[in-house]
Amino acid sequence: MSERTILVWFRNDLRIRDNEILLEAVRKADKVLPVYCFDPYYFKKNASGNSKTGNVRARFLLESVADLRKNLQLIGGNLIVRIGNPAEILPQLAEEYHVNEVYHHREVAYEETAISEQVEAALWKMKLNLKHFIGHTLYHKEDLPFPIKDIPDSFAVFKKKVERDSDVRPCIGTPDAIYTPEIADAGELPTLQSLGLDDVFEDVRVTTNFIGGETTALAQLEQVFSAGFQYTNGKTNRNQSAAGPSSKLSPWIALGCISLRQVYWEIHKHQHSAPANYFNALVLDLLWRDYFRFMFKKHGQKFIAAKNEDEQALMTISEDELFESWKNGETGVPLVDAVMHELNATGFINNCARQIVAVFLVNDLKVDWIKGAAYFEEKLIDYSPASNWGNWAFIAGVNDARESKYAIVAKPAIEFEIRSDYIDTWLPIVKNVDYQDFSDTVVVK
Repeated sequence: MSERTILVWFRNDLRIRDNEILLEAVRKADKVLPVYCFDPYYFKKNASGNSKTGNVRARFLLESVADLRKNLQLIGGNLIVRIGNPAEILPQLAEEYHVNEVYHHREVAYEETAISEQVEAALWKMKLNLKHFIGHTLYHKEDLPFPIKDIPDSFAVFKKKVERDSDVRPCIGTPDAIYTPEIADAGELPTLQSLGLDDVFEDVRVTTNFIGGETTALAQLEQVFSAGFQYTNGKTNRNQSAAGPSSKLSPWIALGCISLRQVYWEIHKHQHSAPANYFNALVLDLLWRDYFRFMFKKHGQKFIAAKNEDEQALMTISEDELFESWKNGETGVPLVDAVMHELNATGFINNCARQIVAVFLVNDLKVDWIKGAAYFEEKLIDYSPASNWGNWAFIAGVNDARESKYAIVAKPAIEFEIRSDYIDTWLPIVKNVDYQDFSDTVVVK
């Protein structure tokens, strides 16, 4: 009887712990072939010359893939790395290594599902099956108290019913060992330059170093619950300051370097030794992630239905100029500008900061929200399609949400703080500027 080989296609699940596709492949196959593809589609340039994935975000991804390879090697395996279209690369590898089946985690956003469909079609021509797994949510789809088509559109109702009627599954085991076919060419990781990106400028103001990978993710998870870490209430204090505290787990969650279940059960383990709001705020974040993914699963692109063509036609040169001032941190509103400088330098800003700059772009500058969402996609190291586009659609009011999580910053920009340690750090020029009114003339002393 011939050996059975399963190809594991890694995407946004860059871990060996609590990873069903890897453990299942180890159990079902004699040999496992782990593969990661750097798809040029995600590094293409848009009309303005900006990359779909910026250099800070790309560096975090490269670090995460490198760490996955290292962790696979520690249990006897390896990771094949290729640059190219997965729909072309995976069938080639499947033929070369006599693969019997391909495993991957199902995605929900249209670009990612479209790529899966292309891969599935290409494999089907070879009479190979692409098996889909569900591994990006806290609550498993099969454990929800309602079918996908009946999921409440209201987050409050969704949260109440899920917490009352569903349970979070335990984490699954980690493979003790993995056996791969003899790999002739595992492939080198690309460089930023080979992906068409510039090196990352190391800003001296950066105090948190985000290093991609499961190893750092686990260390950060431990840090979240270490003595002295203060995590305030999820509905009030936590979102009232652009410099406020954050678990900072989201970059690793976005790439699947750590699973939502791992985070949840770690929270659960510490819930009696930490303030209740510490526990509730973190879980609330996880639930919002689930909600957005399930909304995409239920509604597809309709959940973030864009403006119609007539409205798009109204875009003006003035709007483009306003957008440029926003993304470069040159609006004249100190807090907004400081947040954008932090985003551009680090690829990370907290929840409150995201709300502030997004609401300002949409409500004050009247710029199309899609521009803002696309810019966040380029810059954020914790970019996740469902959460990013779902959040922006909420702010823009295009998905008819019954309640908004953004009321806290739905106030005139003139009420934003103009002086603080945070602003002095990320917009030091304000020390020499008199901001009388952001809508009036800025007088430089």
